Amino acid sequence: MNWNFPYPSQRMPLLASNVVATSQPLAAQAGVEMLRKGGNAVDAALATAIALTVVEPNMNGIGSDAFAIVWDGKQLHGLNASGRAPQAWNVERFARRDAMPLFGWDAVTVPGAVSAWAALSARFGKLPFMDLFVPALLYAEKGFPVSLIVAENWAAQVDKYTDSQDFAKAFLPNGRAPRAGEMFKFPEQAYSLSMIAASKGEAFYRGELAKGIVAHSQSQGGAITLADLAEHRADWVEPIAQNYHGHSLHEIPPNGQGIAALMMLGILAHCDVKRFSLDSADCVHLQLEAMKLAFADTYRYVADGSAMEVDVKQMLAPDYLASRAKLIDPAHAQFPSWGSPRDIPAGSETVYLTTADAGGMMVSYIQSNYMGFGAGVIVPGTGISLQNRGSAFSLDPRHPNCVAPRKRPFHTIIPGFLTANAAPVMSFGVMGGVMQAQGQAQMVVRVVDYQQNPQAASDAPRWYLDPMQQLYFETGFGRNVIEALTRRGHRVADQQPMFSYGGAQLIYCMENGVYAAGSDHRKDGHAIGF
Repeated sequence: MNWNFPYPSQRMPLLASNVVATSQPLAAQAGVEMLRKGGNAVDAALATAIALTVVEPNMNGIGSDAFAIVWDGKQLHGLNASGRAPQAWNVERFARRDAMPLFGWDAVTVPGAVSAWAALSARFGKLPFMDLFVPALLYAEKGFPVSLIVAENWAAQVDKYTDSQDFAKAFLPNGRAPRAGEMFKFPEQAYSLSMIAASKGEAFYRGELAKGIVAHSQSQGGAITLADLAEHRADWVEPIAQNYHGHSLHEIPPNGQGIAALMMLGILAHCDVKRFSLDSADCVHLQLEAMKLAFADTYRYVADGSAMEVDVKQMLAPDYLASRAKLIDPAHAQFPSWGSPRDIPAGSETVYLTTADAGGMMVSYIQSNYMGFGAGVIVPGTGISLQNRGSAFSLDPRHPNCVAPRKRPFHTIIPGFLTANAAPVMSFGVMGGVMQAQGQAQMVVRVVDYQQNPQAASDAPRWYLDPMQQLYFETGFGRNVIEALTRRGHRVADQQPMFSYGGAQLIYCMENGVYAAGSDHRKDGHAIGF
């Protein structure tokens, strides 16, 4: 790793033995408070995540979903806390629609974030569960000054929820979004968080809060029942991995899109990208072509693991990835369709945080509403805003991601973790819809192939490939690079706003046990520690 900083930035990496890195500074401080109280990286991650539901409500809430990867000092553990469809959901329910609804109760799957908090604390936490909620409760009850980028994004979301009186009452004090520096308080949310804390999550899935969620659902024609909530569970899973130049990137297995990052790196491993200078047209072209191939398969095959037509091992089979790499033309852009991994033998709105402690524990954690404030559904009197992950289901009965009872939808949110020789290297993520897999892959290329430090890797300009294979470049790429890629046939579109390129948080484990942490300038947050 080198300590060069070739990109414009207002930040330096944090070097410390205990670290929290996330997108909002008040939430980061909540995590550090737990570390100073004698808690570990899991306690810090949970306090940060719970605080983020209050101080960054435009990205996540109590009704979000979550995923986590934990390095316990010896091995990795994965947690899938995404929610499932209500029992009453099937294709017939949505027969008159061309696609799943984006907003309202018919976009809401059972929320999983609360189950993630309870499960992680019970298995790995050191502090009492109640202690993890203290900073969030203070922010919700007494209020907090809204940060700059949160305020900007909050205001940008308002037009999507003009039909929701619940949204206006909860999140538009004085009839508008709060401005940067204005105080915002949400005592109803404090009420719900206190009940979750006291019951270790039971109130949300089987108690008073569950009854309130179901009553509101029924009053508006929703399908969620008490049984749907009570039967929810977060699942401990074994992360899947892909080797890349002596390192292994680890992801949660489907229903998430993490496999796309693994496939891209598995394809790119055959292309010797290191022979080209970083950020050159040749370097970017190879990454783009590998990402297109990976996305083509991801969009076709990834779904709830129980519904997938092909096995994850088939999608990551070395022979299959090598065959996909052969499709790359170094001189021309292509627009590939999906492949046939079954022919190979088996054998945008989110918060991300990462924490690490002096004992060697590291946590990669992600929590999301999906689209801004989610479904625009806020349960009256509770401050519980609900995600709209159900909108990611397909209505095509032939697709493995087709909506069905108690099924998990395709998910964009993915925590990442990098190891080498079975030892931790970096806990990291890049929040932001379909940017996440490609953002993670870009971070790995920069850190592994070009030895960039985590802050430089975060500061670097990014490219973004949308689902239609249109390409966007962030400010910082040379005009000659963009023109060269355009000549190769890439569909280069107009630049997107800064938040379209995601937000990275990274903690790198140095050989002496010190952590080097980077935090994205595209967000309000930072890395702090001691």
